[in-house]
Amino acid sequence: MLKEVTKKEEEISILEEDIPAYKVILYNDDVNTFDWVIECLIDICDQDSIQAEQCALLVHFKGKANVKSGSLDDMKNICQALCDRDLSAVVE
Repeated sequence: MLKEVTKKEEEISILEEDIPAYKVILYNDDVNTFDWVIECLIDICDQDSIQAEQCALLVHFKGKANVKSGSLDDMKNICQALCDRDLSAVVE
């Protein structure tokens, strides 16, 4: 049984290495309200209200935060959707 678990962990590790994780970084601004940022994070990044509120607070106090990770194409679409709502975001 132990060998089987180790083999599965190795397979998962290899799969994770093959998929580069790109991040959407959201930046703080002096224009958008907390409510608007939270609404956008819920709608676009598929976050629940608590997670969206925490991300908004991180962005406010730290100046930026990683709000979503995934494939490059998905992150580009999410970043564009955030920018379309007048938020400042980039893909890294």
